[in-house]
Amino acid sequence: MQKDVDVLIIGAGPSGTIAASIIHQAGFSVQVVEKMRFPRFVIGESLLPRCMEALEEAGLLEAVKAKNFQRKDGAKFVMDGQVCDFNFSNQFTKGWQVSRADFDKTLADECERKGVSIEYEMEVTGIEIFEDHSITTVKDSKGNTDTIRAKFIVDGSGYGRVIPRLFGLERQSSMPPRKAVFCHLTDPKRSDAFEPNRIVIYVHDPKTWIWVIPFSNGNTSLGYVGDPEFFEKYKGTLTEQFKALIAAEPEIANRFENSELVWDEPKALQSWSVTTDTFYGKGFVLTGNVTEFLDPVFSSGVTLASVSAQMAAKLVIKHLNGGEVDWKNEYMTPMMKGIDVFRTYVNGWYDGSLFNIFFAPEPDLEIRAQICSVLAGYVWDESNSFVAKHEKNVRALSNFLVAKKALI
Repeated sequence: MQKDVDVLIIGAGPSGTIAASIIHQAGFSVQVVEKMRFPRFVIGESLLPRCMEALEEAGLLEAVKAKNFQRKDGAKFVMDGQVCDFNFSNQFTKGWQVSRADFDKTLADECERKGVSIEYEMEVTGIEIFEDHSITTVKDSKGNTDTIRAKFIVDGSGYGRVIPRLFGLERQSSMPPRKAVFCHLTDPKRSDAFEPNRIVIYVHDPKTWIWVIPFSNGNTSLGYVGDPEFFEKYKGTLTEQFKALIAAEPEIANRFENSELVWDEPKALQSWSVTTDTFYGKGFVLTGNVTEFLDPVFSSGVTLASVSAQMAAKLVIKHLNGGEVDWKNEYMTPMMKGIDVFRTYVNGWYDGSLFNIFFAPEPDLEIRAQICSVLAGYVWDESNSFVAKHEKNVRALSNFLVAKKALI
């Protein structure tokens, strides 16, 4: 059987559901296909304030608020007993710290409540692009196949990267390969911590860091990120390795030594950084992690997914209404600007430049506020000099602070 719709959306994660809801609100028929059955786990549990604007435009914000996820006021960075605190509470809309299984299902359920059709356990196996439409072949969990005719396709398939793989658009990322080992744990000692509900990033060694993301249900996400070689010294099963990692960082060990794993065993991800030749093509646009994924350190993933979906959906609507869309200048170029800002800060984290800035003994409060804006996801704000001239200013400030320290 063949189904005819205005827009086919691949993937029911945040990028797919935000795009689906915005396009549906404009009066167009939308079909979402999702390979997995929800709820399902995916990494990316810290939502920056900039995400809220996309959720609000999509009409999904109230459904998320109703779930009472843990509010995200900012982030604390800790290195050798030094603390750098970026607080969003006085300047920006707050974000959330979420279990993605619950968060993604909340968005998808709300889309369905609004009338968007979502089909789960439906894998895209082929796409043919014609002059004014596409034909997509999908296969269900029993092996049955159907086709979907659409005027336009939005690929928000995340790590599935459907169109880049089918159309040969993938290319090597400039980011070095890294590995993460992580799990959800009970957190019986949370109340003993200072500001126990805050997200904290610990610098374990210059190239290895730890995330601590508390959830409103009492559990906490704990993860270790570093070069793959770092993890080779930890032997045994993944659970044994994870427990050894906990024991290796005193503050983490004190908090989590008696915690229980919420999952049967921890998870590991490796070499996640990817990119594509283009973010658009005849009859399709790519959103979210399908375009490029950098690194989990500054929680850029869901922000880029949300904003790209918000931006792409409005251009799809313009296209369907007969308008001319300059996909390069109206979509890919601005998206790359935001990605490149995040890239500068990710690179600065791993090369140590940001350590010099974050842990400076007498920080400039105006500069701190500008960097806080970046960490809140406002990477398109050209009035911020640490956005407009991100690479130059981060490097110059780091070098200045190193030279200043040497003179003391």
